[in-house]
Amino acid sequence: MPELTLVESVRLALDEELQRNSKLIILGEDIGPNGGVFRATQGLLEKYGSKRILDTPLSENGIIGFAIGMALMGLMPVAEIQFVDFIYPGFDQLISEAAKFRYRSGGMFTSPMVIRSPYGGGVRGAHYHSQSPEAYFTHTPGLKVVIPSSPYQAKGLLTTAMREQDPVLFLEPKRLYRAFKEEVPVGDYTIPLGKARVAREGNDVSVLAYGAMLHVALEAAELASKEHQIECEVIDLRTLVPLDLETIEKTVKKTGRMISVTEAPKTSGFSAELSALVAERWIEYMEGPIMRVTGYDTPFPLALEQEYLPTAKRTVDTIVKVYNF
Repeated sequence: MPELTLVESVRLALDEELQRNSKLIILGEDIGPNGGVFRATQGLLEKYGSKRILDTPLSENGIIGFAIGMALMGLMPVAEIQFVDFIYPGFDQLISEAAKFRYRSGGMFTSPMVIRSPYGGGVRGAHYHSQSPEAYFTHTPGLKVVIPSSPYQAKGLLTTAMREQDPVLFLEPKRLYRAFKEEVPVGDYTIPLGKARVAREGNDVSVLAYGAMLHVALEAAELASKEHQIECEVIDLRTLVPLDLETIEKTVKKTGRMISVTEAPKTSGFSAELSALVAERWIEYMEGPIMRVTGYDTPFPLALEQEYLPTAKRTVDTIVKVYNF
């Protein structure tokens, strides 16, 4: 079993699904001879040709609109938006059209498509290449939102996404693209959407995270154990829509304390949804405040990037506060 980086696992998933499904087509800016800005599609043009690997003009509106047309005609498009920060010209196509075809047609039509895009900070990309806008999309019925945290998770989740009958926004944490390697199976395997995983078991505080922030949460959990003898249970949500309520319920009832770690701005971020969800459903089990460790309500800063992003220390401080409440 090879050890791959996250970007290599994405490429492997695309390659294998291109072989399996003759209707799958990949499109986006610079994905052809250039192999994508992060080289996620490197080598695919040479292998599958220009009819299945489409290098598009710089037009997010066109990319997503073209993908919708393909999906409605029976193809399976996988569209890459070079950075999620630039998805907004195609926002209306995705939110108003792709996400609503099943509903507006009474189930007669679906729009099976995947929109892949790198997101998040940690690579000194400044404010136009570092944002985490996942909450905008989780507000849209009919659109699934998936965020992997490792190479193994990325391949399994992306393969599943490419077999869905509804649109999937697949956000890839760019700071993890080449951060580490992990054993990734070659060949067919999938990870179901809507199923979180317990990344670390513990009895004292539940820590919910996804993407790059999972690793911040895991580091914080180790520090909390070593320095404060607090054992955290860390949950990798993996998919935000659909959300695994069963796993969240089980962990918060077990520990009686919950924090979430996300890098988007605090106000109206997905962490707020997680907090409200737990408060609505399981407040009687809570032994401390439900708290959030997030980015700040500012544009993403270049010079102060590390101060903006949640850290293990900030997370540990919050864990201790909740535990000692």
